[in-house]
Amino acid sequence: MPTALSILLALTLLPAALDAQKKKKKPKIEITQTLEVLPDPPASVTVETAKLEFLASPLSGKGLLSQQIRDALKSLRAQAGSRPIVKIRAFVSGTGDQRRVASIVSETFAEKKQPLPAVSTIQVGQLGLEGAQIVLEAVVTNRKSVNPHGLAFLSGMGGVGPEPPEKISPMLDKAIADLTRAARAAGSEPGDVTRVTCLLSSSAPISEVRSRIAAAFPSAVLTAVQAERLHDKSLAECEAVARLRKNPAAALVLLNPPDMNPSPMYSKVALVGSDKVILTGAQLAFHSEDKDVQLAFQRMAKVLEAAHSSMKYVAFSSLYSLTNSMSAKIRAIRFDHYDKTRPPASTLLLFEGLPSMDASFAIELVAVPQ
Repeated sequence: MPTALSILLALTLLPAALDAQKKKKKPKIEITQTLEVLPDPPASVTVETAKLEFLASPLSGKGLLSQQIRDALKSLRAQAGSRPIVKIRAFVSGTGDQRRVASIVSETFAEKKQPLPAVSTIQVGQLGLEGAQIVLEAVVTNRKSVNPHGLAFLSGMGGVGPEPPEKISPMLDKAIADLTRAARAAGSEPGDVTRVTCLLSSSAPISEVRSRIAAAFPSAVLTAVQAERLHDKSLAECEAVARLRKNPAAALVLLNPPDMNPSPMYSKVALVGSDKVILTGAQLAFHSEDKDVQLAFQRMAKVLEAAHSSMKYVAFSSLYSLTNSMSAKIRAIRFDHYDKTRPPASTLLLFEGLPSMDASFAIELVAVPQ
């Protein structure tokens, strides 16, 4: 049994023990840090037609895809200087995660507290440099007017020939001749062409393509890629943008010159004379039923509606298909949405892939406001 002395001692020490417990530091509560959610690139941007200029990133074989994306963006930003980048089209080669393009673009522009550009990402075959996994095309806006009379958007010219995939010279000859003829039909000259994008059956002749395009269109920024890895015939299809030398008769004029084998499915040339132009990012279609194709066009119609335009005011249509059967469906369904009496200029080709495994095609538009 406790003695009186031990009880007295315990009572004496109790306040000191309680004070010691109070003085002990409270355990730190770990705060879970959450990463900032990056904004998605806009579905479209509306910019001044007169101020548009075009850039392209150089190829690099260094590093993995993420590093190459950052390096390409760094190059574009250096080229752009103070000119805002409003649209990026990425051609990606290899098996890297294509979704990284949009996320790194968002990350880069958010860090700089700059408005995000619209973004399209398309998987292609090869880029013409060993180890290269990406090339970026960019649209920037100058502070001053550089296209005072507007722009001409030229459909993909050239096409598929009977030669083996690496023998593209005959189709490249045709592409250059057709682009020259289309530019002149728009009232422009070859020196007014500001951007050319060539889609090829083989990456082997890309150096030849570069030298030939530079000679034919000395002011143009060029991008040349292999559209798909596997081709059984030669392909050289080149689309372009040119400055106009005089104002078109309306905000949007669509031309099908009679000496250029006109097609009822698309116009060869779209003249954009409106003060502003709408550039969209790529809208993906998922699965391959007719209703899926319809849904992709309906979603793009909503994008244009939000930008105060409609599918009836489309100047240029880029359609990235993955199969011949899907291309046939696109051709059959697109005039449920476009104005068949005034079809837009267009490029429709097969490509290697898209950022989603379930995607069947993508659509990207240039339009004018209503």
